[in-house]
Amino acid sequence: MKILVTGCKGQLGYDVSKELIKHGDTVLAVDIEEMDITDKTAVENYISNANVDAVIHCAAYTAVDSAEDNVELCRRINRDGTQNIADACKNHNLKMIYISTDYVFNGDGENYWNPDDKREPLNTYGLTKYEGELAVENTLDKYFIVRISWAFGLNGKNFVRTMLNLGKTHNKLTVVSDQIGSPTYTADLAKLLVDMVHSDKYGRYHATNEGICSWYEFTCEIMKQAAEYCLEYANVEVTPVSSDAYPTKAKRPHNSRMSKDKLTENGFDRLPTWQDALRRYLKELNENEQF
Repeated sequence: MKILVTGCKGQLGYDVSKELIKHGDTVLAVDIEEMDITDKTAVENYISNANVDAVIHCAAYTAVDSAEDNVELCRRINRDGTQNIADACKNHNLKMIYISTDYVFNGDGENYWNPDDKREPLNTYGLTKYEGELAVENTLDKYFIVRISWAFGLNGKNFVRTMLNLGKTHNKLTVVSDQIGSPTYTADLAKLLVDMVHSDKYGRYHATNEGICSWYEFTCEIMKQAAEYCLEYANVEVTPVSSDAYPTKAKRPHNSRMSKDKLTENGFDRLPTWQDALRRYLKELNENEQF
């Protein structure tokens, strides 16, 4: 297949492009310089000339707190940009994968969210990603909406890198313990997306690494595993606190547990545990950067 990947400079777009090449597909990897997704005409022209079979849409505005101050820009990218791509996919009868987020849910309770549960975002980022979902659903038949959370990968900033950097300069860290979810290693997710794009099992899915944790528990595991490469991390004391201790501009969901049963039901492999994913990520980080 010949596949267009948006947001190729980001963590996920980078890994998806690599995985498609490994699979033997032809990849057109673009970012804003090659195709500004907010420009409807530019999107249509690019896709019209590209002669691709599918689009994996990874580009997004993801700065959750700054989105509260940049609502129109966030909406232009996450809703309007997605609509532009969906329209072009419809015009050329292409499959589309849209990457969405746990933030489309309100985060109440302790149950696992199912892919077709009611969407009720708490913040601007979540709302615009929900609007992007609607753009895809209302335009196309051949689509996958894949919700992820707490993404980390080699090619970009993420929570793991932030904690590693803090662990170098602080021997005490306080991290919220009342937001529960699942990390997503973009290298693992990329393999699933490649499998999906070669299938016709369309619909909404949740795809995170297996297992759940709080940000506090995630941080404890980061320090524990990182200490295998650098002993100073073994001395970092991590203390749990409530979200109230760290007020943020954008409200965060407390419950981001997401059911992945639909993956199994449709014959897709679920991602490995988040602890295993973290171990492989840190190994690769160490080989590449010597953290």
